[in-house]
Amino acid sequence: MTFEQLNQYLINKPQVTLEFPFGEDVWVFKVANKMFALVAYNDGIMRINLKCDPDEALALRDIFSAVIPGYHMNKKHWNTVIFDGSIPQGEIERMIDNSFMLVVSNLTKKDQQSVLVHL
Repeated sequence: MTFEQLNQYLINKPQVTLEFPFGEDVWVFKVANKMFALVAYNDGIMRINLKCDPDEALALRDIFSAVIPGYHMNKKHWNTVIFDGSIPQGEIERMIDNSFMLVVSNLTKKDQQSVLVHL
């Protein structure tokens, strides 16, 4: 998955905004002003931090060597996915979708409905 493909997949979700609170090289994607994905390049490698159910987070780390505890995040609830080509694009998209829905599920009912009506 290229950066352009990743960016398109993230920004096309309903009510997603893109911000740069940590500098120009860290892309923060939010839904209803809540972060669900953080994309960065370190040493020429693209990485994404995604919110995750704690049990699934551990399972994904066991399955994929390119999934590690969330870099500079709460390691119980966030994973970092390293784009090294070892994880299929469909699996990365599934992880993104799960992160998005976890954040949406914690919004107020009104905000949830506003987002979900566009899915």
